Amino acid sequence: MSGLYARVARRPSRGHVRRVTPVPIEQADGLTAVVYGQVERDFGMLAPPVSLHSPAPQVMAACWIVLRETLVAAGRVDRATREAVAAAVSAVNSCPYCVEVHSATMAGLLGSATDPAGDTRRSRVAEWARAGTDRSQARHAVPPVAAVEAVELLGVALVFHYLNRMVNVFLEPSPLPPGLPSVLRGGVRRVFGRLMARGARGDRPAGAAQELLPAAPLTPDLAWSAGHPVLADALARGGAAIDAAGQRSVPGSVRELVTARLDGWDGRPPGISRAWVGEALRDLPAADHPAARLALLTAFASYQVDDQVVADVRAAGADDRALVELTAWASMAAARRVAAWVPLDPAAPASS
Repeated sequence: MSGLYARVARRPSRGHVRRVTPVPIEQADGLTAVVYGQVERDFGMLAPPVSLHSPAPQVMAACWIVLRETLVAAGRVDRATREAVAAAVSAVNSCPYCVEVHSATMAGLLGSATDPAGDTRRSRVAEWARAGTDRSQARHAVPPVAAVEAVELLGVALVFHYLNRMVNVFLEPSPLPPGLPSVLRGGVRRVFGRLMARGARGDRPAGAAQELLPAAPLTPDLAWSAGHPVLADALARGGAAIDAAGQRSVPGSVRELVTARLDGWDGRPPGISRAWVGEALRDLPAADHPAARLALLTAFASYQVDDQVVADVRAAGADDRALVELTAWASMAAARRVAAWVPLDPAAPASS
């Protein structure tokens, strides 16, 4: 059934993507075809948050490797709890698409089962994930699970800090049909959740996507994952591919500016005004302003990226691949910074 659903879901899911044109599955070849095949097999459908990356195949492979090894592959933490982290982080990042998908998937996985202990545990894990997005709170956030489980859950949080930004820039606000009457929305969401849960059940062996990208050293900001070798390897490979994409498509002055802003960031959104962006651009060459504006908004307020911001980058010469590479670099830079705020002691026991 999942194979049939995957095929049926292909066409409508293409309509979720905006501002870039994903490679149609019928035209995919090389690395793109391999990634598409793995996503349909292991995720249950060609997920738009992955396929939006297809103009940049190496970046898409990086996205899939880290998503698979944190959310999809078998681990110590059950899938519903991982989905709770995905939904919690997505809510903090104002990403309605991901909130809808992962809240519905969690509900579909849990069904009508009642498990007060499990519900309490998921609530505590979600609260820990939310606390980790604020720099001042993150340093005091004690994981409510064993250390090895906390590493897995922090991996989920990192990936959704990344994906939320990419989704806000390149996907429509909801996976559900536009214009759906509110009276029907609850029922459609339940059906959607059951379908997503069907694809989420069953164990996928860890490490099956690693060979999509070459091995890479684990950078210091990802050292918290070292006690989980498969996850650490996935993050190292994916991080290196996205860093290389940044070298190709993000001007050096823009990378320096975003990195400097991240150094002083507390994790809080900048507010509804975009005046801070103009102030940040003052010392940059005018030719780099469009790329810097998109990179800064992607990293710090992705929900504020609009068509004009993207059009300005295109007018400066960027194609679909460059747009994906630029935003991927900015998204991952922010995600890695937030994850590194959370102190994980591999020897620490779970809190009571």
